[in-house]
Amino acid sequence: MKYYAVIDTNVLVSAMLKWESVPGSIINLAFEGIIVPLVNSRILNEYRIVLSRSKFGLPKEIVDNIVKTMELRGLNVDESPLDIELPDPDDKVFFEVVMEERKTEDAYLVTGNIKHFPVKPFVVTPRQMLDIILNTSEVFD
Repeated sequence: MKYYAVIDTNVLVSAMLKWESVPGSIINLAFEGIIVPLVNSRILNEYRIVLSRSKFGLPKEIVDNIVKTMELRGLNVDESPLDIELPDPDDKVFFEVVMEERKTEDAYLVTGNIKHFPVKPFVVTPRQMLDIILNTSEVFD
């Protein structure tokens, strides 16, 4: 079974800083194809910009590989603008992409900042996403 998910940048950063973590498991599942990342050029650009910040100390080659893998494993989704205000305007694209994909598929928005988005059953933490996969997937049987 495949799970479609927009992965917020904070989940990707957390995974890169500590691979042996719940966010690391989410990104690993995306790299393995169990989670299909929902992306577009704006999301991929944000991934690249944030992961390239010197405070994270990630080499350019690693950042390039991560972003390229998310692009190759991902499904490109052109978002439709929504009339919604969020605490961080940069988060809007993540919500718009998940809402666009939900028109045709079940899709999730995985974030460590759940309070930055409307309360919806498909806006989940990395732990909740992992629980959804482990409780419904025959992959792990």
